[in-house]
Amino acid sequence: MNRGRISIIGAGPGDPELITVKALRRLESADVVFYDRLVSDELLNVCPAGTMKIYCGKAPGQHALTQSEIDRLIVDYARVGHHVVRLKGGDPFIFGRGGEEALAAAQAGIPFEVIPGVTSAVGASASAGIPLTHRGTAASFAVVTGSRCAEEGALIRWDLLAKSVDTLAIYMGVAKLEEICGQLVLHGREAATPAALIENATTSAERVVTGTLGSIAQSAVALKIGNPAILIVGDTVGIREMLYPAAAERRYIG
Repeated sequence: MNRGRISIIGAGPGDPELITVKALRRLESADVVFYDRLVSDELLNVCPAGTMKIYCGKAPGQHALTQSEIDRLIVDYARVGHHVVRLKGGDPFIFGRGGEEALAAAQAGIPFEVIPGVTSAVGASASAGIPLTHRGTAASFAVVTGSRCAEEGALIRWDLLAKSVDTLAIYMGVAKLEEICGQLVLHGREAATPAALIENATTSAERVVTGTLGSIAQSAVALKIGNPAILIVGDTVGIREMLYPAAAERRYIG
């Protein structure tokens, strides 16, 4: 009997201890692991000796494998009887293209499962002391990709997001930070709205830059903030300074 199957799992936001127990067990039984750029070596070392490990990470402008190649390879390895683990940073179904890989498995008739992970917005905000919701301050939040800001035909409705959601968590926006902030202000969000950039969230290299929607882009340039980083916009950013007074003293970075 062909026992090939595919496990699409989330590794969490950076700290290897934030992976779920279920996902860890799948790594312990993997024959082949396809892993992303931000997955830690500590998690890969959980795999049994002899596990094939295939890097398929993506950085801006640099893709080790195309998405169609990944889809084809995970199916091919499962077809010959392997337990294939597709290991992703964050959560597979939040800007992780896990849906495409699940569809590839389903269309090929390969048994598959999706094991959620702690997504970057949740992990980063918690690590930085910024609630996504807070009684009396924020009753809603949205996760948004920043990679399509100001592009022709972009799907992001900044005109609706600017004032309809209390807290915004914007992924993949470092390269277009000025445009993103500009779009939000253009469509009615106050330039004085608190904002934070969280770089390398939940890891020992984490940096948090706070400011306002009007100032955060300039601060990011001055402090050389790079990927991976997530932008949080909303009044709950101010709660960080209540939780960590030292951060209030430094104001911009902590």
